[in-house]
Amino acid sequence: MHGLENIVGLIAVVVATSVVARRIGVLSPILLVLVGIGISFIPGVLEIELDPEMVLLGILPPILYVAALETSVPAFRFNLRPILLLAVGLVLFTAAAVGFTLHALLPQVPLAMCFALGAVVAPPDAVAATAVARRIGLPRRIVTVLEGESLINDATALVTLRVAVAAAVGEAVDTWSITQTASLAVLGGVAIGIVGGIVIGYVHKKIDNPLIDNAISLLTPWVVFLPAESIHASGVVAVVVAGLSLGHRMPTLMSAGSRLQMDAFWRMVKFLLEGAVFLLVGLQLRALIEQVERSFWFTVGCLAAVVGVVIVARIVWLFPTVYLARLIPRVRRRDPSPTFAAPAVISWAGMRGAVTLAAALSLPSPQQAGAYPRGLFVILAFGVIVATLVLQGATLPTVARWLKVPGDDEKEDALAEASVQHEASRAGKARLEEVADDAPDGVVERLRQVALSRSNLAWERLGRSDRETPSAAYARLRREMLNAEREVFRRARDTGKIPEETLRQAQRDMDLEESLLERGDL
Repeated sequence: MHGLENIVGLIAVVVATSVVARRIGVLSPILLVLVGIGISFIPGVLEIELDPEMVLLGILPPILYVAALETSVPAFRFNLRPILLLAVGLVLFTAAAVGFTLHALLPQVPLAMCFALGAVVAPPDAVAATAVARRIGLPRRIVTVLEGESLINDATALVTLRVAVAAAVGEAVDTWSITQTASLAVLGGVAIGIVGGIVIGYVHKKIDNPLIDNAISLLTPWVVFLPAESIHASGVVAVVVAGLSLGHRMPTLMSAGSRLQMDAFWRMVKFLLEGAVFLLVGLQLRALIEQVERSFWFTVGCLAAVVGVVIVARIVWLFPTVYLARLIPRVRRRDPSPTFAAPAVISWAGMRGAVTLAAALSLPSPQQAGAYPRGLFVILAFGVIVATLVLQGATLPTVARWLKVPGDDEKEDALAEASVQHEASRAGKARLEEVADDAPDGVVERLRQVALSRSNLAWERLGRSDRETPSAAYARLRREMLNAEREVFRRARDTGKIPEETLRQAQRDMDLEESLLERGDL
């Protein structure tokens, strides 16, 4: 029962803290970590030990999968160069910078283990950066780069960690073995991800039951992650490739009912998992403090040095790679130099998360890897998470406002949507004329009006916002009608005129219609 109580308590705290965070205008990841730190010092309350296997095998695959499903493949492909520079180049640069810095502070510690900690703290978190970016309305391209970076950088960091630990425990590590390990991780992960995407996509096409579709979608991250890890390939890469492949083809793989149900399901899973991850990070503080062998001030000094290197390394790496790449004519023609604000904001969006702590907890014991202060290393990783979340996460909105980062042009987006919707409505009406031979005239006319209203709605978004549009008026009045209809069905159920099943079916139909009114599509 103790384990069940912890799970229920964990979910309850995540929900309550998220509600409070929205009320007071604080980012949920930051408040969840702080709440977790506070709870960790209360004896007997949510004493949960974070198992690195639980994070790396249990939580990371579904979080990466749903992020990949929601990522635009064309945008990812267009921004592949900056994404790889951050997800691969910056991770290696940060790992090296932290490794040499830590070795200078602790010369008795093997350099390989210092590099291992560098790999641990190198990858920014997928959740925190994009949560901040979306909330403050950063341009879509910046969000895409941050999302793309967070999808891949975990794989780079974990492979680097694997190589560094292998060197520390005495295994032969040379250029060939490093190349072999990296190639197997990347190519093997890509291959399994592609095969998984093809096979699972085929299965989705053959299924028309939303519940089974959702069950398969829930299993997908582990279906590709576990085989990849079993052959020492990158499970992270496999999950990302499968997610990108399936997400890009989702409109042709599933029925509308399956997509609607899957969207709602994954939104809930994502909310709970992401919240639980940050709360679990905070809950580890008391146990980590007990493991530190060094003095308080020495630990603080090391932490300040590592946090400083992590933050500065991102800035030092990002600006040259952004502007020096434009010296190449082909790159400059395809992608002109951005303003100073864009790389400045990206350089400040380096918040770390649970993968960093899980990787730190997976570090080998001092008996295996030589004499090194494992407790200090773990608390340094924890400190980097908290420092970057609180310092960078809390100030990123202010930095973005100070730099006056321009958001996406809403008018331009609305114009593009209206143009495509107009073309889509024409295609729909043309198809209607082809297949409506024997249909009643009233039905055909009603469908023509639906197509016309959708097209008009898109154009209405370009108009003045201080006046109620016809579509908004329709939605407001239709909601009132639906509320009245629901009341009639409820009374009929209460008086025994209809069974509960009839009420549920009618309620579902009305809820679907109202969900369309929220979007404005009816």
